[in-house]
Amino acid sequence: MDAYRKRTGERLTYDLLSTRTGLSVSTLQSLASRPAYNTRLSTVEKLCLALECSPGDLLRIGQVTKLEQ
Repeated sequence: MDAYRKRTGERLTYDLLSTRTGLSVSTLQSLASRPAYNTRLSTVEKLCLALECSPGDLLRIGQVTKLEQ
């Protein structure tokens, strides 16, 4: 949301993003605060459309530790 704000000048809140995507505020908060949150591709698609970005702008690939497997 910070990158969107820098790019567009518009400040997004979870409520506004929820309205634009149809996702619940709690889902958006989980995505933002839990790095290992498992989400659907349809959720990523909704976020990309609302934020005018590509999936690569939202996702990070990292190493999986033995505890996460």
